[in-house]
Amino acid sequence: MRVLAAMSGGVDSAVAAARMAEAGHDVVGVHLALSRNPQSYRSGARGCCTIEDSRDARRAADVIGIPFYVWDLAERFHADVVEDFVSEYAAGRTPNPCLRCNEKVKFSAVLERALALDFDAVATGHYARIVDTPDGSRELHRAVDPAKDQSYVLGVLTQEQLKHAFFPLGDTVKTEVREEAERRGLSVAAKPDSHDICFIADGNTPAFLSKQLGEAPGDIVDAQGNKLGEHKGTHGFTVGQRKGLRIGTPAADGKPRFVLDISPVDRTVTVGSREELAVARLTASKPRWCGPAPSSELQVKAQLRAHGEEVAVTARVEGDEVQVSFDEPTLAVAPGQAVVLYDGTRVIGSATIDSVERVAAQHA
Repeated sequence: MRVLAAMSGGVDSAVAAARMAEAGHDVVGVHLALSRNPQSYRSGARGCCTIEDSRDARRAADVIGIPFYVWDLAERFHADVVEDFVSEYAAGRTPNPCLRCNEKVKFSAVLERALALDFDAVATGHYARIVDTPDGSRELHRAVDPAKDQSYVLGVLTQEQLKHAFFPLGDTVKTEVREEAERRGLSVAAKPDSHDICFIADGNTPAFLSKQLGEAPGDIVDAQGNKLGEHKGTHGFTVGQRKGLRIGTPAADGKPRFVLDISPVDRTVTVGSREELAVARLTASKPRWCGPAPSSELQVKAQLRAHGEEVAVTARVEGDEVQVSFDEPTLAVAPGQAVVLYDGTRVIGSATIDSVERVAAQHA
């Protein structure tokens, strides 16, 4: 089988490519140049897609003994991931750029190009598993290493994309991957993992957004509309945020306050107690199913953040909308996030959260 191995320059993708080559596949390594400023070097575990990463990927390909190329997808990445990230924050939502990158770049642009070049599949270093079923379909499952599981950000993949994907590391824990890289003589064996948002190398998301969107001062208010403070832009906040609110007036009960709602139109950020943050249900749109769309009500688990815990829910699909009710009130559910549904370890699919219904509102 002809396999295109996406090589980021890190240890995971290098070992994934090595495993595919060792399994007897005809493997070609490709590094995706996603940065408009590739001259910048990563800072420790922050950032990626730099010249340094490209060179690390090339060295790994040489050790493995496979051809290697660099594909410039910087413009596609900027349009589909960076601009989407900025516009979502400007709209008061909280996007996940890694999920969007997997959907729009790695398993859309890259896979489409790979198939056009007569490759059979794309392999990546994601920690997730693909299970082949007797009827010929493929299922996406959680990785065996719960600390590294990345099935959440892959919940956007369709059945057709899964049929052309390989995740060779899904049955391995991270320590074993590094040990294997060392045995194979890969220089990236001890390279730090990338963290945070790859296109914000210094990790300062508010500063990045301020540079893109400018300042738009407004008020910070409580649920009753009382002004508590001021801010320089709603894009500096996310639902559930507790730190950095800079509210001069303490809460009557002395407890911390959290961001409940963000309204860019009137430049208002609403804060309240932890109890007011609790959500009973949500409505999501733009569903992406890893297999057939569910046709009945589901009693399943949901994950709301890349590293969040799963919670029990009842989900109902109504056309292009997904209604999700939580068995127990859930905190910090933000519009713009993805809700990914699971049946055991199997990923059913995902959708983008549009709105939430808070427990406090039901009792008002």
